[in-house]
Amino acid sequence: MSDLVPSEGELRLERHRKELTGYCYRMLGSVFEAEDAVQETLLRAWRGFDRFDERRASLRTWLHHIATNVCLDMLKGAQRRARAMDLGPASSPGPALGVPLPEQAWVQPIPDRRVLAEDGDPAELAVSRETVSLAFVAALQHLPPRQRAVLILRDVLCWQAAEVAELLGTTVPSVNSALQRARATLGKAGPPAAEPYRPLDGEQRALLARYVDAFERYDVEALVSLLHEDATMSMPPFEWWLRGRKDIRRVLVGSAGPCRGSRLVPTVANGTPAFGHYLPDGKGGHRPFALQVIEISGGRLTGLTSYLDDPRLFSLFDLPPAPR
Repeated sequence: MSDLVPSEGELRLERHRKELTGYCYRMLGSVFEAEDAVQETLLRAWRGFDRFDERRASLRTWLHHIATNVCLDMLKGAQRRARAMDLGPASSPGPALGVPLPEQAWVQPIPDRRVLAEDGDPAELAVSRETVSLAFVAALQHLPPRQRAVLILRDVLCWQAAEVAELLGTTVPSVNSALQRARATLGKAGPPAAEPYRPLDGEQRALLARYVDAFERYDVEALVSLLHEDATMSMPPFEWWLRGRKDIRRVLVGSAGPCRGSRLVPTVANGTPAFGHYLPDGKGGHRPFALQVIEISGGRLTGLTSYLDDPRLFSLFDLPPAPR
């Protein structure tokens, strides 16, 4: 696509970038692979734009057809991305985190601004946030790729069965059958861990403020008091994870030395609050360490996922190199 002044065709294609990114992210579970898929989709669309016939399909349908083919190609032979709790039982508290797994093992976080509309119907925005949660995207990865596409198109983007059948080059009964199987598999994979999304209210904002205060002071008892009894803690790229306040407390106590004096910078990821976590650098400043994704339910913190030592995430989320 041209590096000069965008043409009308380029602008028309670009208007679909956010929705396409959300679609490809749900398909692939990786923000970086999703952006590659969208770029390839738009490049293919631009090259074939003079052959696009709006009488046969809308531009949106045509772009999703291209994006689906791109994603299906990328998923050939790929392993299923997951969260730590999808890989095995909870670990025992202790200093050993084990051997880090490769990047492609993990469902990655994504900034809300890359996939969610900034305005629109509040109910639709709530559904969009729920369907980019880490738990939901991880559950999608249990589906075969074509079933995954069917479920996203039908249940997330609300396409008609006939539209999906045309896009995938199949029949309406085949689409309905695939959707039924996908819903059954998704049910077995487990529902999203967080409650249905609602905008942060005063109580939740106060909860997050208490969390930041307790974390930056590294007051373990105050931190634990904010956790749900069955809260989880995980730290990709390690398979290690914990469930329950008691075990999380033991680990927090053991981490007091290196984490004391940390700073948190707020952001949003996957429809939920998130923080850039900066460790003291030993020179009076702070260095990027982890991206924390927070889950909240029933007035308590239910999930703490810290993506460790991946500098790409700080750049992706427009987090500063050091807290101001």
